[in-house]
Amino acid sequence: MKNLETKNVQNIVTPESVGLDSKVLNNISSYLEETYINPGKLIGTITLVARNGEIAYLESLGMMDREKKRPMEENAIFRIFSMTKPITSIALMQLYEKSLFRLDDPVHWYIPSWKNLRVYQSGIYPNFLTSRPNRHMTIRDLFSHMSGLTYHFMYRTNIDAAYRELGVGTHGRFGEDGALGHKATTDGLEEMVEMISTLPLEFSPGEQWNYSVSTDVLGHLVEIFSGMKLDKYFQKNIFEPLGMVDTSFTCPKEKLNRLTSCYEHKIKEDPKLVDSPKDSWTTKESRFLSGGGGLVSTISDYYNFASMLLNQGEFNGIRIIGRKSLQMMASNHLPGGQDLTEMSQSAFSETPYKGIGFGLGFSVMLDPVKAQVLSDPGEFGWGGMASTVFWVNPKEKMVVIFLTQLIPSATYQIRRELRTLSYSALMPE
Repeated sequence: MKNLETKNVQNIVTPESVGLDSKVLNNISSYLEETYINPGKLIGTITLVARNGEIAYLESLGMMDREKKRPMEENAIFRIFSMTKPITSIALMQLYEKSLFRLDDPVHWYIPSWKNLRVYQSGIYPNFLTSRPNRHMTIRDLFSHMSGLTYHFMYRTNIDAAYRELGVGTHGRFGEDGALGHKATTDGLEEMVEMISTLPLEFSPGEQWNYSVSTDVLGHLVEIFSGMKLDKYFQKNIFEPLGMVDTSFTCPKEKLNRLTSCYEHKIKEDPKLVDSPKDSWTTKESRFLSGGGGLVSTISDYYNFASMLLNQGEFNGIRIIGRKSLQMMASNHLPGGQDLTEMSQSAFSETPYKGIGFGLGFSVMLDPVKAQVLSDPGEFGWGGMASTVFWVNPKEKMVVIFLTQLIPSATYQIRRELRTLSYSALMPE
């Protein structure tokens, strides 16, 4: 598969050569402009559609910085937030392939303070009434978000409130006024997981699904099993082999002119600027390397990563992950083949719930009819808090990536709309 070179049009093929209708693909641009860009709902976007390892559509719209009126550029750097999760999951599965752990290993074998985790019954922090879980949490529970952990931004339970009280997982967090902020004194991964050991679980592991800091804990396990800091491990084992030259936990000063501004949706108002390149949290060093949401990246870099996923773990002749490991990751791990409507406790994630399962770091399409979207069983991917999304469709050999910067991700139904727009372009076989 080809590496996407910024503004190198020779790498963009005629859509018809890969079985896509160019006129239908162009509907993506017109729809985004008329529905989102021109009304000011989204400030800027980049959309990529590829098939059979060839880029058939790549379009930049709007602005990367509204305040400075800078047009969107194809080498723009985005906060990808939870699109970090698949990268962290691949990293830990690389170590799984070295037989350094098993998926059903109890987490407390490697994080001893987690041996006596409890399940919430009632009360408010710090006076919780708890009970013993029905079983120990496993590493697979962390991969699949069936761990019983939660997120500070859920605003649903007393456990969520305790996470906020203690500042658990607050890298790139919403501040008290709702704006995106950065906790300069954020503790590192080890401190975070030790803090979690003092808090009860939402439910017994394996019994429900709840979007959570689980992938941040996976990042800590990467450090434990590899003996390397998470950023160093990513760089050596994923970023360098995949040519992901602009993906990191911080945006260096020399690339600041390529960093997009990040906005927050406001009802009946224009989107509010919450993180500008000038003083962005992405430019500040932090000891908390969030495997759940801390990376910045570009459309080029993430296309390389998604291309590896489509190509069964290989990119430009370099094997990143084994074919069988990736098949395991992209399979539904919810018990009994259930979907998220049957398992989810939370009202937040980066995917619709109907007809969607969850694997080891990815959402997995189970039933497009139930989900009421154009797709195929086996499509997998994920999104990010700033409305970004990607998916890989092995059956159609397609990759779709959409990057923008609007928080929260549930503001618009654009992810469902993009599936309709992109899959409609498939020509008869």
